Amino acid sequence: MKVYEHSDPDSLKPRSHPWIDAESNPAYRYYDFKTQPELIRSSLEDLQQWTSYPAIETFYRLLEWLNGPESIFESNDSAFNGAATTVGTPSSTPLQCSGRLMILYRNLALNTSPEQMHRLTNATAQALSETDPLFEWGAIGATIMSAQFTTLPGPPERQRGQQLMLSFWAWGETEAEMMRHLDRIFHNLTGALQRVSDEIRRSTPTASRQ
Repeated sequence: MKVYEHSDPDSLKPRSHPWIDAESNPAYRYYDFKTQPELIRSSLEDLQQWTSYPAIETFYRLLEWLNGPESIFESNDSAFNGAATTVGTPSSTPLQCSGRLMILYRNLALNTSPEQMHRLTNATAQALSETDPLFEWGAIGATIMSAQFTTLPGPPERQRGQQLMLSFWAWGETEAEMMRHLDRIFHNLTGALQRVSDEIRRSTPTASRQ
């Protein structure tokens, strides 16, 4: 699967964790899926009209694992853009969909370590590139985003850190084909992140502390 470093113009603009509201829609709010996993299937508004496709169930399960006890990570934000005409992409197929998934260490202090964040980013990119290498109907871009972890102790400068944003794209000749490819991306992403979580937990005992 195609994996690359994705440049985002907002990467240096600090995001807060937990965040208060979304710039795109003030009605959107932050939920702690670690303590309220049941909200995963009811609070993600931009997925609701696509739930007839298996890809959305696969994504729900990914979020449940990310925020569950077997993961050293959590996710505090995601987005999904539905089917659109393909413009300015390497694919010649007429339809594409896209979105993002934010990843951070559940032990929030690790997110303030540039070394740990680069380790997470590089390990994730490597795991994804080794997963389903012949798949050409989707791509994932990795971006390190600035973040302010407001619940950590100390002055603001000690709360500064980063999160990993994984942007994804799927293409297809039809909507159904596009969504099948998206499902494949989410399966690949789940396997890669599970591998990275296990590898970091074995080598970094503090990564499992919550």
